[in-house]
Amino acid sequence: MKQDYYEILEIDKKSTTTEIKKAYRKQAIKYHPDKNPGNKEAEERFKQAAEAYEVLSDPDKRARYDQYGHAAFEGGGFGGGGMNMDDIFSQFGDIFGSAFGGGFGGFGGFGGGRARVKGSNLRIRVKLNLEEIANGVEKKVKVRRKVQADGVTYKTCPTCHGSGQVTRITNTILGRMQTATTCNHCNGAGQVIDHKPHDADAQGLKVVEETVSIKIPAGVVDGMQLKVGGKGNEAPGDGVPGDLLVAIEELEHDTLKREGDNLHFDLYVNIAEAILGTSKEIDTIGGKVRIKLEEGIQSGKILRLRGKGIPSINGYGSGDLLVHVNVWTPKTLNKEQKEFFERMIDDDNFRPNPEKSDKSFFEKVKDMFS
Repeated sequence: MKQDYYEILEIDKKSTTTEIKKAYRKQAIKYHPDKNPGNKEAEERFKQAAEAYEVLSDPDKRARYDQYGHAAFEGGGFGGGGMNMDDIFSQFGDIFGSAFGGGFGGFGGFGGGRARVKGSNLRIRVKLNLEEIANGVEKKVKVRRKVQADGVTYKTCPTCHGSGQVTRITNTILGRMQTATTCNHCNGAGQVIDHKPHDADAQGLKVVEETVSIKIPAGVVDGMQLKVGGKGNEAPGDGVPGDLLVAIEELEHDTLKREGDNLHFDLYVNIAEAILGTSKEIDTIGGKVRIKLEEGIQSGKILRLRGKGIPSINGYGSGDLLVHVNVWTPKTLNKEQKEFFERMIDDDNFRPNPEKSDKSFFEKVKDMFS
């Protein structure tokens, strides 16, 4: 079971963005590979801290994590194996400043090394019906992404000599100030094109169409975003590819309405069925089922079918299916029907006589949201 992100950074859920950043810096410096050469446990702790920071430092991701836990990022996210040391150094290197003697280098070249450039992310939207959401599904989608062209070669940038940065020294009233900026010649990659094939762009990349398989866990919600690591655009030279970000769009069901993990179904019966009792076939995620309605059932009665809702994305069981009984009143009657009900107006058996166990409409609404 994955460790809680707040526990990894040794903070609580009320921590501010500044406190989260400070906690991550402390953990990352403590377990940095420069300080723990060859220590696999320290390297793993270093990765865990970066994974926790990547989620908790983003307000949207943090909100989803607080609500759904690690399951919010299943099928993507660093927890799914998309995080590597180059991701950490390229994305979060600015947090460490000169803590390790100048640039926060890439994996295998710490302490002054160059952070490898990461390719841009791609974003797609995947539409899912309620059955796919309830059961989980694997989707295959076609993605147009940039990859390095066949035959392209790169050489060390002559301007920054492979560092990806250019150092400038400026004389000020406080003395000589040294600053490092991204190299404009190679855009921080440390490499420039040596040979460019005819079908490549200025960076040595070309667009290809690729089929990507996306595993979507059960219980996802509309608007949730999953990440498929390494399936975005590639980067020039020895850079690392970006990610494919998958936004979930939930399609509306014909008869079932979703509310969190619960489902709602409106069942209409006529007056005779309500009085005499009946059995009705209703829709569920797993197909149609038949339920029995007792004699004298009241309009507004809610029948709960436990476990017939949507599985929790956190793995805490499934929601329920709530069947709302609605007694349909005919708008027109023939002469015989009208005469019958006229006789029933003053009949004691037809006079409303709710029991204490019969909840009012407002009590039912209160129960639904409590």
